[in-house]
Amino acid sequence: MNTILQQLQQVHDRIAAATAACQRDAHSVHLLAVSKTKPIADIETAYHAGQRQFGENYVQEAIDKIQALSAPCPDITWHLIGPLQSNKTKPVAEHFDWVQTVERLKIAERLSAQRPAPLAALNICLQVNISREPNKSGVLPEEIPALAAAVTELPQLCLRGLMAIPEATDDHDKLTTQLLELQQLFDRMAQIYPAMDTLSVGMSNDLEVAVACGSTLVRVGTAIFGSRNA
Repeated sequence: MNTILQQLQQVHDRIAAATAACQRDAHSVHLLAVSKTKPIADIETAYHAGQRQFGENYVQEAIDKIQALSAPCPDITWHLIGPLQSNKTKPVAEHFDWVQTVERLKIAERLSAQRPAPLAALNICLQVNISREPNKSGVLPEEIPALAAAVTELPQLCLRGLMAIPEATDDHDKLTTQLLELQQLFDRMAQIYPAMDTLSVGMSNDLEVAVACGSTLVRVGTAIFGSRNA
């Protein structure tokens, strides 16, 4: 069996085990395959194994892939999971289905204004700096309500959830504390905005604890495709 197929199945098995361990529905957690730096052939392999959601970090690389795969893999859902500068919002608004890294109202306003009218609203996650690290991207938790209220007023966007990259730590209790704070914030916001159904947290190394703390979308690259290409 192809290595990517084996590793994709192993990740699905990990998700199933993680949901069972905390008595969650196995279908309540979705897999985003992080394909940054990976060749189109790898994406096609995962696609033909049933994977439909893919995450990319770099705008131009992603658009090249989106255009190349629009015919052979027409129902891929593309997520931008890397930082977004204001000078890149137009191609992102035109090509992506999701942007998970919105942390400034200016970026959201540009995405809404530049989203082509025939396309469905662009799905948005607000990135939360849940670990409060000074050099990390994201909005502090207490700033999320105001940003969410503003984003929901933009006509071509749909606020779908929160995204976070928790602190890189081997301290399980510290990680769990951060993720539970994120879950509580998500639950509060979802009561206000019913379209919010996505808590995007958990990667190759920590998906189990993320699932235990309410993640609905885990972003996995290395465990599927192997180490990142230079």
